[in-house]
Amino acid sequence: MSLELEHYCPECEEYRNFWKVASTTMHLGTKVKWHCPECDYGFVRINGEVDTGQTA
Repeated sequence: MSLELEHYCPECEEYRNFWKVASTTMHLGTKVKWHCPECDYGFVRINGEVDTGQTA
């Protein structure tokens, strides 16, 4: 898995390269935390399916 991910940042209101800041394995799968280096906005992905950075 890469250390960078291009993702939309709602704080910066544009696409940014987010940095992987943490990763752990749990019963749901691999949990990865990503942060925007510009504004420190962060989100979590679990197995690439559950994404707290997605809008409803």
